[in-house]
Amino acid sequence: MELKATRLEIEGHVATVWLHRPQRHNAWTGRMHAEYRWLLATLDADPAIRAIVLTGTPPAFCVGGDSDALAGHAERGGYDDGLPADDARPAAGTRPEFRAELAYQLGMRVPVIAAVNGACAGIGLAVAAWCDLRFASATAKLTTAAPRLGLPAEYGLSWILPRIIGLTRANDLLLSGRIVTAEGTRDWGLWNEVLPDGASALATAQQYAHRLATSVAPSSVSATKRQIADDLLSSDPSMSVDTSRSLLNTMTGSAEYREGVAALREKREPRF
Repeated sequence: MELKATRLEIEGHVATVWLHRPQRHNAWTGRMHAEYRWLLATLDADPAIRAIVLTGTPPAFCVGGDSDALAGHAERGGYDDGLPADDARPAAGTRPEFRAELAYQLGMRVPVIAAVNGACAGIGLAVAAWCDLRFASATAKLTTAAPRLGLPAEYGLSWILPRIIGLTRANDLLLSGRIVTAEGTRDWGLWNEVLPDGASALATAQQYAHRLATSVAPSSVSATKRQIADDLLSSDPSMSVDTSRSLLNTMTGSAEYREGVAALREKREPRF
């Protein structure tokens, strides 16, 4: 696919994806959505990729839906996501709950790490919330935006936000649509780390991604990511224990496990 609204850079086992409409502060469009899905599906299927960093071309992360597209919905009297019928579908082989828009980020093989480098609103906030980890610029402004537009909580924010920051704080953001900053939400559990500016947020996210890609076993990351996602949908602790025991039995026969044990005994870094 020709990339017009996104950018891609690959360094080693880490891919960095930019939402790339800087002239519109990376406002979301159907074209950006289609490219984003294609990129995630392609990268997740590439065994050489072990982590994905998502950010926006400065000065913003993503200010939400493009205003022209929003006006088009009003004229039509209905919502159109602008996606082609045959569009790529990340995590297509996973359980149905993880095939919906943005929820597929939970079902992917590799972790997706958000570097929120600037304004983050509406679907931009939803994309970041569905990431596995999040690093932010202290000055980044955040809002769900939807209540100010006469819209509901979008793209599963009503499901994911309470699980990240708790019901009371999620209600605050979802019902009011008020603008907050990453610095002001530093202790909410939304961020793995809040950095001084956008450049340091991206650098820190990329450094974390490279550590994931080189210092821990890819099979462990993938299996644990799937366990976490599955356990979000389960109220049965015994199922979690049973799954972990089954995985232990399988993964102790792997080459990655043998390398991990050898590195531990030889007091060196593992080579995965």
